[in-house]
Amino acid sequence: MKIVRHLGSLAFVLGLFTAVFAGIPWYMMVADDPVLPWWLRIAVFCLLGGILVVLLTVALEQRKHKVSEGVPLPSESDRKVLLSSSATIPGQEIREILGLVQGHTVFAIWLGKDLSAIVRLILGGELTEYTDMMGNARAVATSRMIAQAAQMGANAIINIRYMTTSVVGSAAELFAYGTAVKFNE
Repeated sequence: MKIVRHLGSLAFVLGLFTAVFAGIPWYMMVADDPVLPWWLRIAVFCLLGGILVVLLTVALEQRKHKVSEGVPLPSESDRKVLLSSSATIPGQEIREILGLVQGHTVFAIWLGKDLSAIVRLILGGELTEYTDMMGNARAVATSRMIAQAAQMGANAIINIRYMTTSVVGSAAELFAYGTAVKFNE
């Protein structure tokens, strides 16, 4: 599926490049002949077909690997790894520092939610679309960090921090990191 998406992207870029950098200058020079040459028709079909292939493959991948809305953190009874934003765990002595653990994800919302957020930006109020997106991203990144710590045999993560970065448009990366430790039980 990834290869098909990359081929669609390549067709789009080649079509766009040909249409913009060759087609537009050609049309401006030969404006009295409205018939489009074969190479410009192919470029336009590549441009539109590439967009269609990319959209279809992304939609199929999202259906296959759908991340559920509102990914919950493991409950306290289910969680074997304690989380702390401080350097210590009250009442526990840290026996061993296992190292840095991290989890990250990049989330985006679909254009419909992005447009409604823009309207809300104009009218005022909480941008709930982005709030939900960042909450889901935080839960996924935290779960990945916990899974990495559990693989190392940790029973706690201390000094947990979260960092966000804007990737492109309304897509944001959320990065969670901390120190995996073992403490005396």
